[in-house]
Amino acid sequence: MRGTLTLTWILMVCLSQVAVQSQYYSESLPYDPRPVKVTNLHFFLHETLRGKNPTVVMVAQANNTSNDNYSSVPFGTLYAIDDPLKIGPGDNSEVIGNALGLGILAGKNSTTVVMYLDFGFTTGKFKGSSISIFSRNPLIETERELSVVGGRGEFRMAEGYARLKNYFFDGTTVIIEYNVTVIHY
Repeated sequence: MRGTLTLTWILMVCLSQVAVQSQYYSESLPYDPRPVKVTNLHFFLHETLRGKNPTVVMVAQANNTSNDNYSSVPFGTLYAIDDPLKIGPGDNSEVIGNALGLGILAGKNSTTVVMYLDFGFTTGKFKGSSISIFSRNPLIETERELSVVGGRGEFRMAEGYARLKNYFFDGTTVIIEYNVTVIHY
């Protein structure tokens, strides 16, 4: 026991004398917080459901062999979207970009769409920039809120929210008013 205790003491003394050399290496830049910017955007999304030039098309639909889904927009239907963004609600309003993405009807007993849209701006101060929205969108609600989860260009690392309001619907054309608050760097 005395030999083990002596050996342990000798090892501890020897190890305490060893100089530990380590150097932190990083190619990253030092932390430099950038000021946060808040941008408020207002525009109208114009969607055409039917006709010669629809902006929303069904890509896939679930193979539902039972008769328990009587909805006109059945659960599991996937849509591709390419909607113009305009300054105003009128047909002659200036086009400022487009919304590209996917929407899937994900509510079994409702008309809730889970959607991903990238709003790309083609004119003005934000030309070449975009914001990305990925959120649940309950279509039958007149007003709703969606999450901004990213962006590019001026809106790189964006977060925020979009408030939507149904402006017009006639069975063929849908116009939705967007008020978007974007927090970016």
